[in-house]
Amino acid sequence: MLSPEERADLDRELADGFPTARSKSIDALKILQRHRRWVSDEALVDLEAYLGLSRAELDNVATFYNLIFRQPVGRHVILLCDSVSCWICGYEGILEALRERLGIGLGETTPDDRFTLLPMACLGCCDGAPALMIDEDLHRDLRPEGLDELLEAYP
Repeated sequence: MLSPEERADLDRELADGFPTARSKSIDALKILQRHRRWVSDEALVDLEAYLGLSRAELDNVATFYNLIFRQPVGRHVILLCDSVSCWICGYEGILEALRERLGIGLGETTPDDRFTLLPMACLGCCDGAPALMIDEDLHRDLRPEGLDELLEAYP
């Protein structure tokens, strides 16, 4: 069931500019993910009733977009760019430093549920490679020795 806060956000953010329920689906999934951290099967049921779309339609949308998480994630999601530019400019060193610092590999979540580390095909900032995003914050021109300070900013 949608919480009052979720319903209020959905009502407010989906009020204008969406001619059909289907056109609201991506934003609705993102809103629920913002509240719940990931989109569970239960969340699809809740949105099914709210939007009037089937669970299958919502699942098709949710599984197509790689930034809709269908599995639990940590409080902060690290998207590590693995594009060609990032590979050339030091991706492997950044990945190894993150593995050592966090004790996890790609696709895993720290035991304290603080971080989930995921690969990202491209963050679109090749001029600042290597790069990663933590939540919605882009970090460019990374060096392994600067990662501890960066991660500390995300409790």
